[in-house]
Amino acid sequence: MSLRNKNIGLFLLVLALACAGFMQSGCGVYRFNDIGTIPDSVKTVRVNFIENRAPYVNPQLSPNLTDRLKQKIINQTRLTQTNSDNAHYDLKGTITDYSVSTTGVTTVNGRSQPSLNRLTVTVQMTLTNQLSNQPPQDFTVTRSFDFGANQTIQQAESTLLDDMVRNLTDEIFNHIFSNW
Repeated sequence: MSLRNKNIGLFLLVLALACAGFMQSGCGVYRFNDIGTIPDSVKTVRVNFIENRAPYVNPQLSPNLTDRLKQKIINQTRLTQTNSDNAHYDLKGTITDYSVSTTGVTTVNGRSQPSLNRLTVTVQMTLTNQLSNQPPQDFTVTRSFDFGANQTIQQAESTLLDDMVRNLTDEIFNHIFSNW
């Protein structure tokens, strides 16, 4: 091995170790875990069933979204889940939109045909901090999920449900606990 190749190898090793050390140090600039925004006085949370009032109802979305949100809060915060009316944080939600639109069109034999559809889901949330005198915090989360136009909505739902629940849960959670 030539001296030049040894120097390059040594440089890459030092660079890799420096990067690993930098990442291990938990530099505040790149820190995404902002769960520290929960006041110390807040100890409990109640996640009410997320109702589905969209014109088209996927019967699996509401229970899965409610359960996943509860689990994420329990697993990633110090809050305790309760069903009591006296919960410090009270979280309510409603699915208000669940609609499909065509987003991609191709031309086959001179005729335009849909090639890509988009499922859009909107959830309106209300967070009430029972320990503060502030009004409830309302926010809306909207996510879109693309699927091939050759699939029916029922076929797409079966493959997209996990992604829908995970993405919507993450966005709701981040809005509440990370000030997004």
